[in-house]
Amino acid sequence: MSEHSAAAPRLLGPVNEVWRAGATLGEGCCWSPSRQALYWVDILEQRLMRYTPATGQREHWSLPDTVSAVAERRDGPGLIVTLRRGFAFFDPDAPGGRLQRLHEPDGEPPGNRFNDGKCDAQGHFWGATMDFDASAPTGVLYRFDSQQRCSRMFDARFPVTNGPTWSPDGRTLYFNDTARRDTYAFDVDPVSGTLSGQRHWNRFSEQEGHPDGMTTDAQGRLWMAHWGGSRVTCRDPLTARELARVELPTAHITNVAFGGPTLSTLFITSARFGLSDSQLAAQVQAGSLFSVETDATGLAAHRYAG
Repeated sequence: MSEHSAAAPRLLGPVNEVWRAGATLGEGCCWSPSRQALYWVDILEQRLMRYTPATGQREHWSLPDTVSAVAERRDGPGLIVTLRRGFAFFDPDAPGGRLQRLHEPDGEPPGNRFNDGKCDAQGHFWGATMDFDASAPTGVLYRFDSQQRCSRMFDARFPVTNGPTWSPDGRTLYFNDTARRDTYAFDVDPVSGTLSGQRHWNRFSEQEGHPDGMTTDAQGRLWMAHWGGSRVTCRDPLTARELARVELPTAHITNVAFGGPTLSTLFITSARFGLSDSQLAAQVQAGSLFSVETDATGLAAHRYAG
């Protein structure tokens, strides 16, 4: 692959607001192929949500703690999630929803909480912590394996962590230092998960906003949500060159995931947090869930092997 070989994707329609949820901090979107539904969360309001496009059904569950990232389980019912301090199983289809707390990593500062996370192709769940006030450089990236062993993979020391996402072959991991507007790439051993070769992938301008949640499509292009930037961008995996842009009607865009029957619908979450009263009055769709049709094909979300 040459450094400029990634083709620009096309948007096949307008951006649609599919759920005016008014999320304080929408995040954590994960498409379920089996249910043909999107899971997403409102971190600060402690809500898990599920949207089924075919029927328009909108469901939500209240949890007793912040919930920030979601993945389906391969060998058990429901989901694995990150709460404020650790990992848990949550079965939204059990009566009232059933929560089982699993593990809280040692040594985390009291002011930290978990933020973004995803599963890799081996079924391990990667989750990262951040400073609740988004100022202290205390973020850590963990890997929670199928035997419920938690490994400390990278002492990021980022105030706000987001990602990770992987290249299609699983050998490159991308990870965001959101507060400083930087994205890094790492070489990753797919079996051990060991990270090496940390390199600076891109720095975003103040006008572009802060790199937030992201996903990878089947061609290896990165689709990035921009906090404070009112946009999602698609970028070349080698050069970080912008290939396409999705403009949104609100500033704080937080996460993205491909879904739909052909994994070509891009779902986009947003947040009301951090907007003034006058900004909220002007941005009535802040905290909504959006979608847009593309000619790209996403990668199916990996499930937790446990």
